[in-house]
Amino acid sequence: MKIETRIADPLKYPTPALIIGCFEDSENELFINCDAMLGGYLRRIIAGKEFCGKVNSSRLIDTLGKLQAERLLLVGLGKKSELNVEQLRQAAGGSMQALKVARISSFASALHLSWMAKTALEAVCEGTLLGSYAFEQYKTKDRAERFNFEEMTLLQPKETDGKADIARIERTKTICEGVRLARDLVSQPGNVVTTGYLADTAMEIAARHSLGCRIYEQSELEKLGMNALLAVGKGAAEPPRLIVLEYNGCDTKGRPVVLVGKGITFDSGGISIKPGAGMEEMKTDMAGGAAVLGAMAAVAGLKLPVNLVAIVPTAENMPDGKAYRPGDVLTSLSGTTIEITNTDAEGRLILCDALHFAQKYKPTALIDLATLTGACVVALGHEASGLMGNDQRLVDALKAAGERCGERLWQLPLWDEYGEAMKSDIADLKNAGSRDGGSITAGWFLKQFVGKNRWAHLDIAGTAWSDKHRPYSPKGATGVGVRLLIEYLSVI
Repeated sequence: MKIETRIADPLKYPTPALIIGCFEDSENELFINCDAMLGGYLRRIIAGKEFCGKVNSSRLIDTLGKLQAERLLLVGLGKKSELNVEQLRQAAGGSMQALKVARISSFASALHLSWMAKTALEAVCEGTLLGSYAFEQYKTKDRAERFNFEEMTLLQPKETDGKADIARIERTKTICEGVRLARDLVSQPGNVVTTGYLADTAMEIAARHSLGCRIYEQSELEKLGMNALLAVGKGAAEPPRLIVLEYNGCDTKGRPVVLVGKGITFDSGGISIKPGAGMEEMKTDMAGGAAVLGAMAAVAGLKLPVNLVAIVPTAENMPDGKAYRPGDVLTSLSGTTIEITNTDAEGRLILCDALHFAQKYKPTALIDLATLTGACVVALGHEASGLMGNDQRLVDALKAAGERCGERLWQLPLWDEYGEAMKSDIADLKNAGSRDGGSITAGWFLKQFVGKNRWAHLDIAGTAWSDKHRPYSPKGATGVGVRLLIEYLSVI
């Protein structure tokens, strides 16, 4: 979607539709002026409870030629004193759903004028771009009639710095492109997004932004001793790989932040096979890797002054005559031996090798993202990602970044007592304990492979995919993690 700014009076700007924000407990100047030109119609529909201004409500009306805008979209912002950047982001995203139903592809917005904060413009752009997303690549019928948004014009007062506005919009567009990349990767079926597809995507990102890129193929993983990663991929026709991207945005000798993303392109559960119902969603088990690739593309596009390394261990977990089995003992890259008690606890296996591999970069911070456990969904539902770590400052920084960008995190404990469930009778560790505290014991397992580095683990099992439409995240892949990482990396 094209986005441009225009210095213009919203009341006098010709457009197929004008979006304005409305509070449920007060009237702003633009609402009052629109109501006057419409002969009091806006106040009448509010009095008749046809529209109340509550959060995530909207009402599209025809102006009947009384405004230069052909239609007026009223978007609820809730109570004026409670308005924040996330509500404005949601309002912008929700407005896209209303315009899509009406098939209005070009429009003007004064929504950002409802909240006189520096971040209002970015919030409206972000909500608009993310709320207009749709994954329709495989729908073949009625292509000619398919709806696409074309243009949004942001109406600005005369005193606005136009160049600064354009820079803020471009920054937001770059971040949203990273989110869209992650959403596209997660939305694609498992027969398309293979380990090779992820590797090709990484190489394309590297070529576009002049990044360092190295793909470790199966033979190289064998030489390195990445036996945990290799074991998970043994039952699949598609070989496992390790993807490494490097970005130097500041001193080339400076220690980097390292991001690790789980890249299971399809998870059948292996020999410990999953139930058939809902297994089609296991194409999403590479959402952590998708988020890391999306974040790397956005960081490079923004030219953030950080050094960053992205590592994506990727494999397909399938049952086969060569597949690893319950009862097997693996020697991981770190030398730690692991008894396999459940082949469906595969994410922690590919991550433990990748986390140990990451130590060679001597990271200032080590952050992994993974759709790791169903237990995290049970604990937190779909409203927040699980957060664990060994450094409270890092945990607090990530949590604060999540609050700012709307990708909320909730910290879970990592007390040593949880490790009792992961002790093996015949090896150093086992890969799965009981159901009790499953997301925490998985996090504790990962902690054993990060050394003394500052580390945080994000379990995005409940937030990477949504079964319902949300204001700026349509049903399906959410791209969670990209904006969170950019927010964190922008302020460190």
